[in-house]
Order: sequence, then C-alpha cells, then structure tokens
Amino acid sequence: MNDQLRCFRPLIIGQRGAVAANHPLAAQAGLMALRAGGNAVDAAVATALALAVVEPMMSGLGGDAFYHVFDAKSGRFDAKSGRAVVFNGSGPAPRVATPERYAAGIPRTGPLSVSVPGMLGGLGMMHHESGTLPWPELCAEAIRLARDGFGATPHYRHFAGNHLACLRADRRSAALFLRDGEAPRVGTPIVQPELARTLEVIAADGAECFYRGPLARQLAEALAECGTLVTEADLAEFQAERQEPLAVDYRGLSILEAPPNSTGFVLLQELKIAEHFNLAAMGLGSADAVHVMVEAKKLALADRERWGADPRTLQPPFAELLSDAYCARLAARIDMQHAAPTRSIAEAAGDTTYFCTADGEGNAVSGIQSINSGWGSGVTAGDTGILLNNRMAYWHLDAGHPNYLRPGRRVRHTMNPPLALKDGKLWGVFGTPGADNQVQINFQIATAMIDFGLDPQQAAEMPRWTSNVPGQYANYPHDGPDVLTMERRFPEEVRRELARRGHPVDTVGDLEGPCSVEIIRRDADGMLLAGSDPRRDGWALAW
Repeated sequence: MNDQLRCFRPLIIGQRGAVAANHPLAAQAGLMALRAGGNAVDAAVATALALAVVEPMMSGLGGDAFYHVFDAKSGRFDAKSGRAVVFNGSGPAPRVATPERYAAGIPRTGPLSVSVPGMLGGLGMMHHESGTLPWPELCAEAIRLARDGFGATPHYRHFAGNHLACLRADRRSAALFLRDGEAPRVGTPIVQPELARTLEVIAADGAECFYRGPLARQLAEALAECGTLVTEADLAEFQAERQEPLAVDYRGLSILEAPPNSTGFVLLQELKIAEHFNLAAMGLGSADAVHVMVEAKKLALADRERWGADPRTLQPPFAELLSDAYCARLAARIDMQHAAPTRSIAEAAGDTTYFCTADGEGNAVSGIQSINSGWGSGVTAGDTGILLNNRMAYWHLDAGHPNYLRPGRRVRHTMNPPLALKDGKLWGVFGTPGADNQVQINFQIATAMIDFGLDPQQAAEMPRWTSNVPGQYANYPHDGPDVLTMERRFPEEVRRELARRGHPVDTVGDLEGPCSVEIIRRDADGMLLAGSDPRRDGWALAW
C-alpha cells in the first residue's frame, strides 16, 4: 500500500463481506443480504435491484447489465472450468428495428431509442445458478425504497436538472422524477408506487415473469402504447447468456473481463500494451505515465472499432489481439514525445452504475448495469413504473461497420466488469460507469493498485483523465471533438508537458459519469478492503 496519499474517506475493512455501490442505500441492501446469510451473488441481486430504484437516472429494470461472478469453491482458476463466469443481461434490437426504419438517424431519446431490456434476465440467470436467498427476501429492500421513497441527493438533483427536456417529454417520467417540471430540491422524497408493484410481482414469481407471463404482457402493452418498437414477442424470445470471460496475465495477476458484445477486451489490451513500459519508475500521475496510457488506450480502442460487435456477427481473433507479440508491436508504435495524430470525434458520454460485492468465502461479483444516457429514453412504460433505456443509440448505420444495426442482435456495449485473481484466488473487483471512458478509467484503477500500490480508497480518489479521439464514440452519430480531459488536481507542469507533446488538454474540476469508481480488494489474509468514489453518491460497507 502507498502510505503517502491522503484520502477524504476511510478505507472500509471487513472479513465476512463487503459491498461498494453508487448509492449508500443500495450498498446497505447488499450488506443486509450478506448479514442474512446470503453469498456475494445474493448481495449483488439485492444491490442491483435497489440501484434500480434509488439511481433511476443510471440503471433499472428497463436497461441492460453484465454480471461477472467468481466462485471460490470450484477449484483452481481456469477460464474453461467455469469458475469465473459472465452473465450477459444485454438485450437485442427489436425485430422490426431495421436500418431502413432509422434512415433519418437514430434518436438519442424517446420511444424509438428503446431496445429490449435485459438486466433482469441476467440477474435471474445469475441467481438461478449461484444464489441462495429467495427472491422475496432479495427484493424486499428495493420494494420498500420504491413504495416509501428515498431522498433526492444533490447528484440526483444535478442529473435531473441536466436532463429536464428528456424527462418533461414524458408525462409519467416528469411526474415521477421531477417536481412541478423542475429538478426536486435535495431531500425530496422520490416515491415510485408503480415500480413497487412491479417488484412485488417479480418477488413472487422470479425474473422469468418479466419476459413471459402476465407481467410481460402488461409491459408489452405499455411498450406499444409508448410507441417503442419492442413487442411481446421480443420479450418472449429474450434469454440472458452465460459466457466464459476473457483473461490476460498482467504483472503476475490474472485480469478477467466480459467477452463481446461487451468491449472488456479493450481493457485487457490496454494492460498488455502498458506491460511493455515501467510505469512505476515513471511515477504516478507523471506526464510519461499518462502519455503512455493515453496512447495505449487509443491503440486498443482502434481495435474496438474493428472488432467490437455481437459475437454472432463477428468473432474477434483474441488469441492474436491479446497476445504478447501483438501487444508488443502496438507498444512499439508509441512515440514518447508525440501524441498520435487524430481526426475529430465526439466526447464520450454515458450514465451507468457499477457495484461490486464479496463474501467471506472468497466469492465476488463485479456488476455493471445501465439505461445508457442519463434517464435513458426518458420514457416510463405505462403503469409498470419502469423507465426505459435508450440503447438503440449505440448502433451504427454505416453498413461497413462491425456494429451495424441488425434486428435481433445485441449492440456493442461499453459496459465491462473487471475481476482480478492472484494465484487462482480473488484479488479484486472494480469498475466505473462512463460509456467510452469505462475501459480507460478501469485501466487507471488497475495500474494504480498493481503498479503503484494504492489501496482501494486511494485509487478511487486519485485524479483522473479521459481521452476521446476519432472513431471512438459510442452514441450515434459517433462524431465530435478530440480532447484529453484532465482533472485540475494533476499538477500544472504535467498538463503543460502533455499539451507540448500534442495532447489536446482540457482542464476540468471533478469528472462525473466516468468517475464513480467502486472497488473491493481481498488481501492475503482474507480481509476485504473496500473503497468508493466521493465524486458522486457511491458508498462502501463491510462486515
């Protein structure tokens, strides 16, 4: 650990379980599941459902998710053994969502931006395989929070104020999440009785009812009434997917990530490129270290544009893309004195939520869920209380692009849930929201802890950068400015030197969407060390 960096929050330490989530009430729900005798998966389900209530601008039943589970009891780690598994809860484009229907472009909000929600399917599959507590118990806290309400936080008010037009466009969303058409004051109770009733049905019948049965029919009718393209048949056809993670070795650790349609492979490639440089000798936050990492990120995201897609559409050659030889060739292209030239592309944006859980047996879940942009489509599905995603905005309309819109296929996702092992045992889980910024923030978190010895809270609080460059923007129309955004806590001489090397530096205060990191580390003695980002509403708890 690095004892020199001061933090504004304490490192949270426990032995029997830990939860770190983007809202204190969600972290509390997860810890309650652990204290009730549940395992890391039970805690993840309770946390995920609570987040769907108290952080509606980020995720919910109307969105998507990836859950990366590590099972400590199934023997030594081997990607083929299934000890680590990803539950892919991302939904496809509706069957009638053809490129021709979107010939005029893909709207960023509204009913035509909605794809099939997959989050609950992922949760259900994960719970069926590894959960121990019953659905009524896991749903109880989310139901209570929806029925009785929770207080709007300063960040809730901020995000509501930034998306007023989106919410005002739908009368149900405006009534639920605003007050007299404006962002509610801090402390205003946000009550969601319709969502509470939907959660009560799920508690009684399980996740399956969301896609098939009376609740699914109710949802389908609401989706049609709202004007979305998602039908009852789309819901009935949906199945979450169990996937083997991708993995690389990085400085003695195994780093695991979700495979496509997640673009978690970008983080793995970034790390393999960085492994060819002595980051520790360069110094944490130095111009050299930031330069190397920004350039590695550019190279890795270029491969994302070539290979990121639904694996049914395209099978990336990961044996090559993540190989030492290929990543060495990419590393050799980095000029330490000059930033690689780029053409113009838009700043990344996205609103997602990340959480992680761990139990005293060494099991863990790295979970990420999203409705895409802040408040998603802005559309609430009838009297279900479900705020719908705007994930259609991630598709491309260029027929030559790997992520070209295909009805019934899953779009390329920026969501990725990292997991790290050492000698076959859990070392850590960590992650962040932030669309295109996720893999680069996760890159900074991983190297901060592995190369520089920071503890989870130090890593969560350290200053960060995000880089947005040509051809690497998630949301349609995939264009905008080239910029290296740096928090002003980076020393002025570092920012000035990076600008001299050709990086288009833009200095800001605290980053928001891409800086809501949650981390749990497990040390050699089995103690759980948890950290949470103070930039938003995140909180870590341990037992």
